[in-house]
Amino acid sequence: MGWFFGGAAMGPDDAGRLVVAVRRVGGSVTAGAGVLLSPGVVLTCAHVVNDALGRAVFAAAPPGRVALRIDYRDRHGTREATGELTHWIPPRRLDGTLPVREREDRVWHGDLAVLTFPRPPEGRMPQTRWAPMRPGQSLRAWSSSGRPGSFADVRVKTCDKSVGYVDGEPTGMSIGPAFSGGALWSVPGDAAVGLVAAHTMPPADPVTGRLLPHSSQHVARRSWAIPWQRIRRELASVGAVGLVDDEPPPDDPAFALFAETIHGIVPSTDLRGDLGRLVAGRCALRHPDDGSAPSPEEFARLLVTEPRALPALTEILRLRDPSAVRQLLAIGRMSPVPRLLSPREYGRLTEILGQLPGSVSARLPVAARAALPLAADYPVEPSGPAAAADVVDRLERLPGDSRSQGVSPRVPGLLRVMEYLAALCSEDRRAGLRLWCDGVAQRLGIPQSALAERRFDADEWAGALAACSGPPRVLVHITRGVLPDRYRLRIWCDEGTGPRQVTTESDRDHTGGEAARLLLHVLESFHRLSPEERRPLVEAVVDRSGLNLPIDEWETWSPDDVVPGVLGAEYPLVVNCPELLRRNERFLPEWRRRWRQLDTGASLRFSGATVGPRQIYGTLMDHQDAVRVAVDAAEHLRDGIVEVCLAVGVPVVVWDRGDESHAVDHIATVTTRELPEGVRSYRAKTVHRPSEYPGRPVLAWADADRPVPQLHLSEPQES
Repeated sequence: MGWFFGGAAMGPDDAGRLVVAVRRVGGSVTAGAGVLLSPGVVLTCAHVVNDALGRAVFAAAPPGRVALRIDYRDRHGTREATGELTHWIPPRRLDGTLPVREREDRVWHGDLAVLTFPRPPEGRMPQTRWAPMRPGQSLRAWSSSGRPGSFADVRVKTCDKSVGYVDGEPTGMSIGPAFSGGALWSVPGDAAVGLVAAHTMPPADPVTGRLLPHSSQHVARRSWAIPWQRIRRELASVGAVGLVDDEPPPDDPAFALFAETIHGIVPSTDLRGDLGRLVAGRCALRHPDDGSAPSPEEFARLLVTEPRALPALTEILRLRDPSAVRQLLAIGRMSPVPRLLSPREYGRLTEILGQLPGSVSARLPVAARAALPLAADYPVEPSGPAAAADVVDRLERLPGDSRSQGVSPRVPGLLRVMEYLAALCSEDRRAGLRLWCDGVAQRLGIPQSALAERRFDADEWAGALAACSGPPRVLVHITRGVLPDRYRLRIWCDEGTGPRQVTTESDRDHTGGEAARLLLHVLESFHRLSPEERRPLVEAVVDRSGLNLPIDEWETWSPDDVVPGVLGAEYPLVVNCPELLRRNERFLPEWRRRWRQLDTGASLRFSGATVGPRQIYGTLMDHQDAVRVAVDAAEHLRDGIVEVCLAVGVPVVVWDRGDESHAVDHIATVTTRELPEGVRSYRAKTVHRPSEYPGRPVLAWADADRPVPQLHLSEPQES
């Protein structure tokens, strides 16, 4: 119920639905009005309940747990419910004694009652937002009848936190008996500020009881109300303050310090109101439009409940009061709520990341792991805006790195990652991302020299990455066709900047020879566009059933060809099965860690006729430095062993899809990083010396640093 609040603005018509009608027992006559505190809870005056029950208006004795008919309104019309009396605060004289004297006492205290619906009400019910009553407020009250024109506009003349006097406008409806217990609504403040309690009627003839002729000396259209300030106190006295009060002070170590600091920084109510309106605007929150200001406590509550409020506040204060920014940010580090970026900074970063080429944005998780090698790992996620937003969300929660100059703030993990990502971008994109980093660093008070050091680290990393990057790739997603021995292909090329699609057909079946011809045609085009001396790697992306496809043996040789074309003999060809890696995502960190140890990790060999998946699993859990596995087991066990190895994150697995172990033995001496070329060399020998080289080797190769196309895979892998 504070100064800052969300949701859509409630106009006068919507606010009128907060007022309900309390019916008299045994009839349809209205006793008075009430206001919805929350869906199913009604606040009204105790004298309205007395009237509904047929008791004396100021009867003080609790009526018991009685039930009354309540008529409330939603967008579809009037509905009926039963409200049970749960809290009773009888009317009492100003000196605290009972009962109130109907003719002698002009004002009184107490006079509140709470009715609760025992069953959930039908339809969607609004909830009242409350604010203090202040002199000068323009308010609107509604009759319990619910008719569209049954409202009265009034202005608060005086308010002493116990009684507020309101005068009606000279035209329109005036407040009368049917208004008692209803809300007084501040349209600019978008909140209720009190309840209508009584109306000052014109003087009457003491004998006949008829109203005397009007005189300019008569009091006209004056009523008095129970201000919100007193409603809170009265409900607290019977243990019901939680029905209308704000939440208790947040259990956040920064709350009290924020309140104290804001009081010192912005002691002026006017300045605090201006600042509150600016912060609310940047955080897409609403606030009263009545010239009021948030209290320091309300401001502090916002900072420990709205994640981007603190950055928005410091963004506004950066040029006005840099020392206050440092103080607020230091307090913010004590709370788990504040995020790093203001709404503007976050929106701009989202815009920049959305404009990056897919080949660059797909490498955001790679840049994050390189920039923050000791931070929490990141799960495999599909690429695109959702993935970028998820990574940014995780990075915002991380503290800065450990290197800083003196007492200067540390460089946040998010800025470091964005510097690493910028190093992978083209010159214009890099400039935009680094300008964004400069702006955030200036707001946080981070020295330019500290950010420049991280920028230098990023450039060095990007240079090393380019120097040791793998060969260019042609990726082919292979699925089985409708007919046996027919295949459907989708092909991408990757010169080192990420996959770019070169074929889109996915519904045409090919024989192995036709598939080889298509792939060789793409490879020829690849050589023309990327004239490197290194042969490109052919990476076949398959599902579990495709691990043993004879892709390397696909061959094309028509009468017009001078030489044959055998894929596995000409090009290093590996298979990659993202499906298995995605089935058990808890092993993704293991996969990345093993891949980083590719040149130093251990090699294992599984052979024999009795080894099974359980033994393989236990061995790999015991040898967590294993990066390469050779499988030389009985054919009926081989595929299961291979799948276990791939599923737990072993990046390199070699086996023979035939029944020979010759290929596995032959390439056992080849270093792990050279395996694609070593297997290609063996496959070439099988073409002209098949009796000496009878093996049919398969090499599964899952590079954790290079993206695999995701949008077209049933089991997408990280980019």
